[in-house]
Amino acid sequence: MADPELQLVARRIRSFPDFPTPGVVFRDISPLLKDPASFRAAIGLLARHLRATHGGRIDYIAGLDSRGFLFGPSLAQELGLGCVLIRKRGKLPGPTVWASYTLEYGKAELEIQKDALEPGQRVVVVDDLLATGGTMHAACELLGRLQAQVLECVSLVELTSLKGREKLAPIPFFSLLQYE
Repeated sequence: MADPELQLVARRIRSFPDFPTPGVVFRDISPLLKDPASFRAAIGLLARHLRATHGGRIDYIAGLDSRGFLFGPSLAQELGLGCVLIRKRGKLPGPTVWASYTLEYGKAELEIQKDALEPGQRVVVVDDLLATGGTMHAACELLGRLQAQVLECVSLVELTSLKGREKLAPIPFFSLLQYE
């Protein structure tokens, strides 16, 4: 990890063993959010990756409920784009489309407003962390129902042992930091 900006970001991720249950290591982004320099670095690194990979071909950033809302609007602003919200079902007004997905501990549902995007618009999905990939996969499914083109999914942190990236295939995935 030679990049000083990436080192700054990595230093602001705390680990809490056995939280919320024994055997789980919780990756806490709170220190990163508290530190303007490291937050700015995280947004800059994600934006640099997206510019290099997609140039000016992105139309919108889609932020996932809830911590994706912390990164989505800032990333969109850095790229000169708008941000659309993908929320937990029942949280958005007006007509929506929704999708169910399975979590390790049950089921959940996401929704997006029907008029959030036009067919063919190109979107990048952002969240703070990729674990099993269930939430991001459901978000991609929703965007597909709106006939949007998902160019890529990105996150700050990836838990590689949970293989969420495989669930997203063939959609490309990028993360700044990877942990087992």
